[in-house]
Amino acid sequence: IVASLLDAGMDIDLLRNELAKLKLTGYQISTTKVHRGPITATKFTVELDNSHQPTRNMEEIEKILNDSDLAPKIIEKSKAIFQRLAQAEARVHGIDINEVHFHEVGAIDSIVDIVSAVIAITAMQIEQVFSSPIAIGTGTVQTHHGTLPIPAPATVELLRGVPTHQPAGTAAETGELTTPTGAAIITSLSKGYGPIPEMKLQAIGYGAGAREESTAGGLPNVLRVIIGETQQAPSADSVVELSANIDDCTGEIIGSTIEKLLLAGCLDAWATPIYMKKSRPAWMLCALCPIGEEQKISKIIFTETTTLGVRIKTVARTKLPRRYVIVETKYGPIRIKVAEINGEEVSAKPEFSDCTAAAQAHGVAVKEVITQAMRMYSNEIAKDKDRGEEN
Repeated sequence: IVASLLDAGMDIDLLRNELAKLKLTGYQISTTKVHRGPITATKFTVELDNSHQPTRNMEEIEKILNDSDLAPKIIEKSKAIFQRLAQAEARVHGIDINEVHFHEVGAIDSIVDIVSAVIAITAMQIEQVFSSPIAIGTGTVQTHHGTLPIPAPATVELLRGVPTHQPAGTAAETGELTTPTGAAIITSLSKGYGPIPEMKLQAIGYGAGAREESTAGGLPNVLRVIIGETQQAPSADSVVELSANIDDCTGEIIGSTIEKLLLAGCLDAWATPIYMKKSRPAWMLCALCPIGEEQKISKIIFTETTTLGVRIKTVARTKLPRRYVIVETKYGPIRIKVAEINGEEVSAKPEFSDCTAAAQAHGVAVKEVITQAMRMYSNEIAKDKDRGEEN
């Protein structure tokens, strides 16, 4: 992770200066250009003066960070990554988070790795991080706790609710493709998982792993980072889409199920008329939910309908920034939802629930309330424009 950011343009001297604020000694950092398959990449190395490293718990690591001269933003993000690691280790071993002693991660080189990643992202002014689904390996790995399966138990815990994949052609003894440290950094910083967001590309970096050989699927052992600027200033994330084709369920049940899905926290739910095999009329029931809610939402679909199967896929979405403006009408206050691109308004619409409530309270048509709300909103926009020209 650090190597890819250095390869993309992070200044290593700036990184050294920032790391010095940790007040840790006994190490040096360096970079080299290496080949991993057909790709030239940067390898980031933390060289230790003493191979024996102490075991540290969460309290000791937090003290190192709190006693440093790093910016508060870097300290808090670094602590959050270690907290995720500690929580994962605590669940794996069935102990309290304060009893977790980091072996591999408590060493100086691992502390430098994690803090360097946060320093680089902060220094490069990267505002949002998105990731492809996380690649996981197979086989076994030797750790302080002995031989463990891959993905390591802590890695699996850290990847709860995160899309993962096994690269095509991966053999039984591929080894680790994602370590607990890497999983902690990515899952702590990433806002979503899926395709590359729409953006204007500015820099690309390749960070080399230690192994020189490619994975069994033929991929070079590198991590690629792509840095760019969004063109529409949208926010982006990933959600889960669930769908089921149902040919033996009434419209009443479908409607009732949609209501229950929305009450359960789905971002949206809908049904589309379709024709299935033998030209049977049917419904395709779909729902969007946050990552990690798949099992709960699937259970509702199975329980409420007659379907025997639910399709699940992770999808990326782009969302325009939106805000609410409250306007006063003769029917009471109405919220106007305003969507923007780069600070410029592209749409404005009265909140329908506000309009229906006002219409019922005053005994008028909903369209009358909507018209009145938009008229008052337009008046407010005109007043703001006049004030701006006067200033």
